[in-house]
Amino acid sequence: MKHIRFYTLALALITSCWAQAQTLSDFISMGLENNYNLKITRNEEAIRQNNATAANAGYLPVVNATAGYNGAYGGSQSQRRSDGSTVSTGSSLDNGLQVGVNAEWTVFDGFKIQATYSKLQELKRQGAIRTRIDIEDYVASVTSEYYNLIQQKIRMKNLRNAVKLSKERLRIVVERYSIGSASRLDLQQAQVDFNADSAQSLKQHELMATSRIRLYDLMAVKDMQTPLALQDSTIEVDVSLSHDTLLEATMLLNAQLLNSKHDIKLAELDYKATMSRDYPYIKVNAGYNYQHTSYGAGDNQSRSTWGADFGVKMGYKLFDGNRTRERRNAQLNIENADLARLQLEQTLKADLADLWQAYKNNLRLLSLERENLITAQENHYIAHERYMLGDLSGIEMREAQQSLLDAEERILVAQYNTKLCEISLHLISGGIMTYMK
Repeated sequence: MKHIRFYTLALALITSCWAQAQTLSDFISMGLENNYNLKITRNEEAIRQNNATAANAGYLPVVNATAGYNGAYGGSQSQRRSDGSTVSTGSSLDNGLQVGVNAEWTVFDGFKIQATYSKLQELKRQGAIRTRIDIEDYVASVTSEYYNLIQQKIRMKNLRNAVKLSKERLRIVVERYSIGSASRLDLQQAQVDFNADSAQSLKQHELMATSRIRLYDLMAVKDMQTPLALQDSTIEVDVSLSHDTLLEATMLLNAQLLNSKHDIKLAELDYKATMSRDYPYIKVNAGYNYQHTSYGAGDNQSRSTWGADFGVKMGYKLFDGNRTRERRNAQLNIENADLARLQLEQTLKADLADLWQAYKNNLRLLSLERENLITAQENHYIAHERYMLGDLSGIEMREAQQSLLDAEERILVAQYNTKLCEISLHLISGGIMTYMK
């Protein structure tokens, strides 16, 4: 019972916390901690860190401890050469025990060990970059969905206002119809418009729920029905972005571009490892072994030997038939990695140009839609006054109402599209983490 009460209390506290207004930074922080894909990414990075050791590269010797036992059971028969007589022994069991410790250390292998160690360190650094890539993509996804949810909430507010206006118009028409100042056609049209707005409002509830669920999924929230409150209620866009600043930041800070530079370094280290085959190798070994044998027959009942051994081995591979081919392939891999980096730079410049053009166009569109909204609001106010005085038909009133709703929708879409461009520009230029502030 105590456990149930504790669980209920904890659930209530969590629900209460979520019911409070949450900032974008709150959502991002929670997602960075709980998202399953990011947990996998961090584990993969940890694996690369664990692999970046001197032992894994071959710097340390290999030490083996061995132990063994063997036995032999049997007899023998031999013929004397002088008189032809034979001598035989009965069956006997011979036992043997061997134990030892042996070590081998590669002192020099043409700088292959050094190249391998450098490669492991480079893979570790690249793992950190790949983690950063996944984190930045995640922050962009959460930020986009956060503002999408705001967009859906604003749209819901606009639709509710439309339903309120349609309901008021229906009430007026019903009163006018009851006294004979409105036709049945006016009444039916007002009812149809009210039902249509109500249906659209119901559909909008589904879109809001879908956006909320996507946001919860990104944050790995298990209870999808948990109440959610956003601190922000509007979509504010940043109008201070600079193309030159963004381009410079992209060339310096873009995570994909930084990752491509690591690819070049890895290709160069692979080439260095291939070149190591042009050098001799030097290995040293040492060991200590003990062996004891027990004889079931014969004059000697047992024999034991022990001692240490050591040595140095040098070698050089004169010909293996693959050296030239592998060296050429390694050179081509370096060239391909550099070409991939240049291609990525070109792609980033093109993407930045497209995003920047879309961003500027959406800003201009947003300015126009703000003017249109003011005009639509004024027209709706005038139409409503005339409608209340009986100087405007229901159809004309509906047109003014629909024009206002359309203007609200267009400015909302323009705000959200501008915000998406802004998010994408921050992502490509390596500044997406500014939304954490």
